[in-house]
Amino acid sequence: MLTGMSEPTESRQQRAARRAGEFPPAPEPLPLPVLDSHTHLDITVTEAGVPGVPVATDPGVSVATDPGVDPVLALIDAAAVAGVDRLVQVGVDVPSSRWGAEAARRYPAVLAAVALHPNDAPRLDDLDGALREIEALAGQERVRGIGETGLDFFRTGDEGRAAQEESFRAHIAIAKRYDKALIIHDRDAHAEVLRVLDSEGAPRTVVLHCFSGDEEFAVECVRRGYVLSFAGTVSFGSAGALRAAAKVTPLDQMLVETDAPYLTPMPYRGRPNASYLIPLTVRTLAEATGTDLEKLCAAISATGDRVFGPW
Repeated sequence: MLTGMSEPTESRQQRAARRAGEFPPAPEPLPLPVLDSHTHLDITVTEAGVPGVPVATDPGVSVATDPGVDPVLALIDAAAVAGVDRLVQVGVDVPSSRWGAEAARRYPAVLAAVALHPNDAPRLDDLDGALREIEALAGQERVRGIGETGLDFFRTGDEGRAAQEESFRAHIAIAKRYDKALIIHDRDAHAEVLRVLDSEGAPRTVVLHCFSGDEEFAVECVRRGYVLSFAGTVSFGSAGALRAAAKVTPLDQMLVETDAPYLTPMPYRGRPNASYLIPLTVRTLAEATGTDLEKLCAAISATGDRVFGPW
């Protein structure tokens, strides 16, 4: 069993107590296998546990408590049953990036991405030192992405934006040096994300994680050759603009993700998410784009292999 997961904060403990044991039922499996291009296995285990595994909600205790179960392997196995045979574990700070790199070495179905989340960059006392740690991980063979990095103007105010941009530019440079996919977190910062990418020169492969823009922004990203990764948010009733964005996204520039344990697709919004729920999002995308389900699965799978390389 992989150890060293981050302990929940107080708010996360409270959230775990409320949500533990509430994983949705497994959906109908997909006809062809796809990947989950963005998940947080470590956070899923510590905040929500594992479907069907006994849990505990005592402060400071990882939620999954059955000593005979490897919770990470349980999540991987549940995903495989649903037709999700590959996962990209994404780091948000130095500890989670180290954890992800080790998970990728341990579990054949997992590849890793490493980075400092844009909301964390302004809080770090030694941003340069943390970036050096990320770069040290970036060269590992099973680390295939640099992310999630980018800009977030929703949670970080004006005072933190300079540090966010400095960190973003440094991650772009790392991605280019190691020829790894750049995985971008973009919240309320569409124009600024494009400005920085245009000014720095984008890496060969750019993925817009949990794409949140409208049709116009999607067209701009597609024109630049970027890959748009859609999460469970595309299934929300209020997400008409997001579904319109999916319609103008070529199949060879489309990925699908969970961002687990967050952004659970309908009809289970608000409950814990995990990779086994990807079929709900894929079926939403097939309907929104008018694409045959098998054709969409095959395209997503091929794009995943092109972006991240062989597992």
